[in-house]
Parts: sequence; C-alpha cells; structure tokens
Amino acid sequence: MHDIRPLIPLLITAGILIGGNGLQGTFISLRGIEEGFSTSVIGMVGTGYFIGFVIGCVYVTKIMRAIGHIRTFSALAAIASAASIMMVLVIDPISWFLMRLVQGICFAGLFAVVESWLNARVTNATRARTLSVYRFVDLGSVTAAQYMIPLFGVSGFDLFAIIAMALSLSLVPISFADKSSPAPPKDVKFDIKVLWSVSPLATVGCIVIGLTNSSFRSLGPIYADGIGMSVTAIATFMSIGIFAGIVLQYPLGHYSDKLDRRVIILISTIGALLAALYLAFLAGDGELANFIGIFVFGAFALPLYSLCSAHANDHAAPGQHALVSAGTLFFWSIGAVVGPLFASFLMDAFGPHALFAYVIVVLTFFAAYTLARIRARDAVPTEKRRMRFRSLLRTSTFFSKLATPPNEKDGG
Repeated sequence: MHDIRPLIPLLITAGILIGGNGLQGTFISLRGIEEGFSTSVIGMVGTGYFIGFVIGCVYVTKIMRAIGHIRTFSALAAIASAASIMMVLVIDPISWFLMRLVQGICFAGLFAVVESWLNARVTNATRARTLSVYRFVDLGSVTAAQYMIPLFGVSGFDLFAIIAMALSLSLVPISFADKSSPAPPKDVKFDIKVLWSVSPLATVGCIVIGLTNSSFRSLGPIYADGIGMSVTAIATFMSIGIFAGIVLQYPLGHYSDKLDRRVIILISTIGALLAALYLAFLAGDGELANFIGIFVFGAFALPLYSLCSAHANDHAAPGQHALVSAGTLFFWSIGAVVGPLFASFLMDAFGPHALFAYVIVVLTFFAAYTLARIRARDAVPTEKRRMRFRSLLRTSTFFSKLATPPNEKDGG
C-alpha cells in the first residue's frame, strides 16, 4: 500500500470515469427505448461511440504532447460533460449519434491520460499489484454504476446530470495528484498491412471481437428489455456479463503462454459460441437462465481480444509490437463500428434473440477459421515468444505498457 498510495488520486479518477462510462452505455440504450427509438437507431448511436473512441486513441498522443496530461484531461472532461447534457436537451437520433461520437473521442483520451500517467509512476516491483488494483477499480465501478439506473430511473434529467457530475468530479482527484506531468507516450504509426502479414488469425479475430463484444455492450440492454426484464434485472444482466470477463482472463492467459495459443483462442471461441446458443435458443425469457448464460458468454468472449493480441505479438519481429498494437485497434474498430448497427437491424426484424443468433454465426465462422489456421501454420514455440499474455486495459492498444516490464517492450 505504501507503493500504491501515491497513485490513489489517479485510481479514484479512473473509478469515476469508468463508472460514468459504464453507466452511460447501458442508460443510453434504455433511454432510447423510452424515447421511442428503434433498435437500429440505438445501434447507430452506439456505433457513434466506437467511431469516436478510435479517433480519440489515434489523436490523443498529439494533444498530450502539445498541452500536457492535466490540460488534456480537463478539456476532454469538460467536453464530455457538455455532450452528456446536450443529449437531454436535444433528444434526436442524429444529435445523439454526434454526441456519442464526441464522447467516444473524449473517453478514449481520458482513459489514455490516466493509464499513461499510471504507467509513468509504476515500477517493476509494483506493476502487477497496480494492474490488479486497476482491474478491481474497473470491475467495481462498472458494476456499481449499473444500479444507478434502477435507483434513479430511466426517465427525466437525473442520470444525465449524474453522468455530467461524475465527469466534472473526476477532475478533483487528478488535480491533487503529483503535479509533475509525465512525458506523453510516443506517437504510434498506423500500417494496417503489418498486422495481416504478421498474423491473419489475429486480424480476423480483432474484427470478430468488434462485431460481437461491441454488439453485446451496445445492445445487451435492448435484448434484456425485449425479453421482459425489469430495469434492475437489466442492470444485473449487464453487470454479470462484464464482470465475468475477468473470471477466465488469467487462467486462459496462463495456459495460452504454455500451449499453442491458437488452441486457447479456439476453446474461448467455442465457449462463447455455446453460451450464445444457450441464450438464443434455450434460455428463453427466464432471468436466472439468462444470468447464467451471459456469465458464461462474458467469461469466454471478453478475454478473446487479449488472446488475439498476444498471438499477434508472438509472430511480431523486434520493433513491430507498437505497429501490431495499432493494427489490432484498427481492425477491432471495423467490427465495433459495423457490428452493433448490423445486429440492431436483425433485432428490429427478428426480435431480441436475434442478437445472440447473430453472434452464433460470427463465432462459428471464427472457430472454423481458427481451426484452419492451426492446420496451416506451426505454433511459435513457447521459448521463442517475445511477450507473455497480458490482460489489456481500456485504451490497451496504445497504453498496455502498464503491464509490460521494460525488458519486454518491443520485443527487447
């Protein structure tokens, strides 16, 4: 605790941000239903956030290098807060899409500031503990925030105000942090051909993860509402799915470091596929059955991004790891932009269970493709792998260094 104590202001800020962001993702979907928006319109609004998040990840380092961490954080928090208020002042699909796009840009930058600041303050001795605390803050704040929805209700101004207040209050602890601003991370160049040449499986995997996991985060509340869950049950449904992502993260990562990582990717994909089959065709409208199904789905589906990133890095040459990370973000963004929108059209046409029927089709393809890649290419021997598995952070594509000992960076 002595080593982590100086990081407490940053961790509190992270908790407020992550909680506000997690609350907003679920709330906007439910509020859209109340305002009479169709599922496809809500999917379009969700797409706006993911487009903005990618833009923020690409450009935030330029802003941080120009004006520093705290000014970047202050400006983005103010803009995101204003965007939250604007959404209740102008209730219109186009306006909501634009505001969610703005919020995506801002949240990517806000998380980047916090995580790069944390990265600059940790040492090898405190790295693992800090990452564990950060994960605890992540899960705890997202889970707790979901229950603000049944507490205050979906109607009215209350939750928009609470989100805006959270963004404003996040400035307070970070303002009391160490006044010395760390050096911003280096810019990362994009070369999307690099990732495909290094690992076709990781490329396809990142697109698949964007198609499926982003659809769950955007449309999961619509599914739960469509099968008749109460607001409290919807909050529980989303919390369980998100929390479950940490349950198998480290066991799967541990075995992927020891075995052919593609086999673990295949196992994780099949586990998520079976859970989606259960949710689409067996769980029905029962709350408990759906809670069990979404727990299993989250446990297998959410670690896939970290597994695919680790697999790509297995094949990356020295000096290619930053480019590979940029590539994973790009291909994930393709899926994240397309997935919620396409799944929402299916839900409009065929009902709420179409969400997981869509996931089944995508994951079936990916399982078959993974099996084909296992047969087409030998695995990288464990002793020749340049990086171990690591559980990636919110803006992990650029700021996963928090989990990376210096002698592992860039394959060193």
